[in-house]
Amino acid sequence: MSDTSLTLGVLGGMGPAATVEFLAKLQAYTPAEKDQDHIRVIADINPKAPDRNTPGTQAGAVLAEMAGALQGAGAQVLAMPCNTAHAHADLIQRASGLPLVDMIALGAEAAARTGSARAGVLGTKGALKLYREYLAARAMGLVALPPEAQEQFMVTLYRIKSGDLGHDVKREMQVHAEALRAAGAEVLIAGCTEVPLVLDNRDVKLELIDPGDLLARRCVGVCLGWEPLPHVPA
Repeated sequence: MSDTSLTLGVLGGMGPAATVEFLAKLQAYTPAEKDQDHIRVIADINPKAPDRNTPGTQAGAVLAEMAGALQGAGAQVLAMPCNTAHAHADLIQRASGLPLVDMIALGAEAAARTGSARAGVLGTKGALKLYREYLAARAMGLVALPPEAQEQFMVTLYRIKSGDLGHDVKREMQVHAEALRAAGAEVLIAGCTEVPLVLDNRDVKLELIDPGDLLARRCVGVCLGWEPLPHVPA
């Protein structure tokens, strides 16, 4: 393999377990015969970043600072394995001058390729807002949980963040997924990187798209030159 691959900067820690999973997939998806064939990765695993689900925090400013530091350390392209944090994607790219591989776009594109008309999204309110926009641009509708169930989803999500990956948490997430299917979803999107830590296609009745997995695959392609660099907004 060529030694001209791009250096990937990862804005991580949101949450830490999801970032570690993403890094493992990067390694697994990179074709390599020796250490030197792998992509250089500079990761800022920063669980101290303000909660992206709490209005009024300085999450965007902190993420922009992280991106600038990654650029200064040698990163040439960025990835951020957190769906909700993509609300700050433009700010991150302007602050660093680096392209960001957009996992929301990857998830929406994958859903559209299934030929489905409506995608059910398991995600935070912030992630739902992003996916609604991206799916609409692809002539797709979004199916969300009703308000009370969405609140329960967030309780489940924070249990996962606390390290609980047990049967009860898996079952709760299965119930949320089934509710989306019953409401008319034809495909599911794991709109939070914690969801695939407890749920995969064997656990649900619809295809479950994992944008974090797609992000890892696309980053490998971009860094190795198989895929074009994303556009950096002006």
